[in-house]
Amino acid sequence: MTFTLDRGKMKVKICKEDVVEVQYTTLRDIPSRSSLVVVDTSEKTPGFQLSERPEEFVISTGRLNIKVNRSTNSITYTDLNDVTILAEAGTAGKRMAADTVAGIITHECETEFVSPENEGLFGLGCHPEDAGAMNYKGRNQEMAIRYMTGAIPVLLSTRGYGLMWDNYSASNFYGAEGGNTKFKYVSESGDCVDYYFFYGPEFDHIIALYRTATGHAPMFPKWSFGLFQSQDRYKSQAEVLSVKDRYRNAGIPLDCIVQDWFYWEPDVIGSHVMWPERYPDPHAMVDELHHANVHAMISIWPVLAKGTRDYDAMSKAGNLTSITWDNVMTHTFDSYYDAHSGKARDMYWQQARDSLIARDGWDAWWVDQCEPDNGTLLDERRQSTFATGRGIDYFNTYSLMHSTGLYKNWRADIPGKRAFFLIRQAFAGQQRNAATLWSSDIACTFDAYAVQIPQGINACASGIPYWTSDIGGYHLKWNSPDWSTPANRELFTRWFQFGAFCPVFRIHGKGERALFSGNWDPNTKAVLLKYDNLRYRLMPYIYSLSWKVTNESYTMMRALAFDFRADASVRDIRDQYMFGPAFLVNPVTRPMDSAQGLRPTDNSRRVYLPRGAGWFDFWSGNHLTGGQTISSAAPIETLPLYVRAGSILPMGPILQYATEKAADPVELRVYTGAEGEFTLYEDENDTYNYEKGAFTTIQIRWDEHNNTLTIGDRHGEFPGMLKQRTFHIVWVGPGHGTGVTGETRPDATVSYIGKAIAIKRNSGNR
Repeated sequence: MTFTLDRGKMKVKICKEDVVEVQYTTLRDIPSRSSLVVVDTSEKTPGFQLSERPEEFVISTGRLNIKVNRSTNSITYTDLNDVTILAEAGTAGKRMAADTVAGIITHECETEFVSPENEGLFGLGCHPEDAGAMNYKGRNQEMAIRYMTGAIPVLLSTRGYGLMWDNYSASNFYGAEGGNTKFKYVSESGDCVDYYFFYGPEFDHIIALYRTATGHAPMFPKWSFGLFQSQDRYKSQAEVLSVKDRYRNAGIPLDCIVQDWFYWEPDVIGSHVMWPERYPDPHAMVDELHHANVHAMISIWPVLAKGTRDYDAMSKAGNLTSITWDNVMTHTFDSYYDAHSGKARDMYWQQARDSLIARDGWDAWWVDQCEPDNGTLLDERRQSTFATGRGIDYFNTYSLMHSTGLYKNWRADIPGKRAFFLIRQAFAGQQRNAATLWSSDIACTFDAYAVQIPQGINACASGIPYWTSDIGGYHLKWNSPDWSTPANRELFTRWFQFGAFCPVFRIHGKGERALFSGNWDPNTKAVLLKYDNLRYRLMPYIYSLSWKVTNESYTMMRALAFDFRADASVRDIRDQYMFGPAFLVNPVTRPMDSAQGLRPTDNSRRVYLPRGAGWFDFWSGNHLTGGQTISSAAPIETLPLYVRAGSILPMGPILQYATEKAADPVELRVYTGAEGEFTLYEDENDTYNYEKGAFTTIQIRWDEHNNTLTIGDRHGEFPGMLKQRTFHIVWVGPGHGTGVTGETRPDATVSYIGKAIAIKRNSGNR
């Protein structure tokens, strides 16, 4: 429906019964624009009714009423009981104003909404140097993608709605307008206001609607949920292979080794060559890693140095931008290619494919420096011209379009190997490009580490399901810390514990910090190995969650408001989150001698157990009630972990790598006290055959009333699947079914051949 207003025009589009797009412009007509973010172009219009009243138009769907006020032009969204979900802020709700930015004539676009005092606001991407609260209610946030910032214009509210601004210019979010009664989103350039409203009310449904609109996240290979070992930087083929040997010889679980930048030295960036004197045979190097069941990831930038073969080819084809990256290390000005051009994306892919990726058999791509910025390029980026239009209007979407080309071409040219891209910046929709967002070059300090928890949580609340940080931090004033000091050992240990409960588990940064490192004393090594082993024992749980991400638009790293939206106490907790449906994770983010967060007298940290659930201490099996704050033991070897009552936790054997063997036997830890279910997912671990139905699922249910665990029929099949398997059933309690090691006295053992079987809990099996 298009409305002609007293000033401008407005279009309200009913995309689904719970998704609405709103566009507003003061120009002559609402522009016909092709979204870079929204890919669901279904033309099926859901049923709705339009009614007119003296003061408003009312559009009603099966889930919403959308009210357009005749006098203010503002929109109010209500549920079917006429309870307000969200309202634009009167006559100021939508605004466009002529402006000049960096010498460019444009229009500033703004949308303002009413925000009640008790509202919690989450999302807006990853801002790794932002030490503010996780809740954006009452505070502001820059929304311009540049070095050390990341903007994803998706917002979730505890009032049960989500918003996505479909504007790509540098922007700002203001969360404390009108005496903290409103919030607004302001973009520096655009030809119209354009936003999407999603109604949940639960966060999982909002994210599902967002991914339906912008693209679903594909499955990653199973190995990518194991440990990544990286360092700034490995300098030779011999060094890379020595890392593999030291992990495997020490029996430390590992799945991937990463080759970071300057492997081309003394050649220049964009040459796409591993320097032969240091890497005499890259293909043989990758093969040797594969023979040891280690995967290989390489860093390749979208920047090309002048004079290289690939630069010349790009320049001749008209595929370069005017954006020149000042390489402070080589004192050259290198150029970004135009990722907004389809032909440029294809040429870039072909160059990297033939020189590195396909030629040598690399398994994954580290997409570094994918924001045209080194701190000095912001106006240069605004003033550039992309194939899609003015740089100022596409300021935030370089990484989205760059990864679009990588994913499309990987799928076409390397079809038997699932794509995995580690990427420094993400924008809305980038989850469809197999992107894992990493939080950039953060410092090796407890303060920087503490910021990672809320930033990871908010990145995932923005609809990007996979996030990671450099475990230990990247640098200390651009140098390497002394990792052998007790203080830095403590920092790394705490960060590693947190990393084990992130979607992607990855070590990176300056200085030797591999798990075999001589910088670690025996106790540190033991603690690190404990959490590495725990990550691998949880592989059946984590890989099944990754299927939920793809199949159900699930979020693995979950703000507490995902599961406890009605509990106002969770809204400002920045250092606790759910990891899947079972784990409440409570990282220790302060050193032992700090009064901030840890109590130095007893090495504990405060933990809030959300109300509405019972909780089990993962390490002791003790049961606690929700709705209380406790002092949880947190000596250096302990990450406080609690498991929600009603959880069914599948744990596999200790492994050396994620696909070492089929998960058998599986220990099923059952946390009683509430109804529960879990779907165990398995497939070939790689390839895209799962898209053709080559996978199995087993639904497992706990019936609290009847004290019965039911392992359901197995559905589906795939080549190489385990047709007969063993489940060890453990009813968790004090001292029973706890910690990393398997329970030596399971309460029941089941031989399973794919047919449903019920196990009754009784006095004979605890």
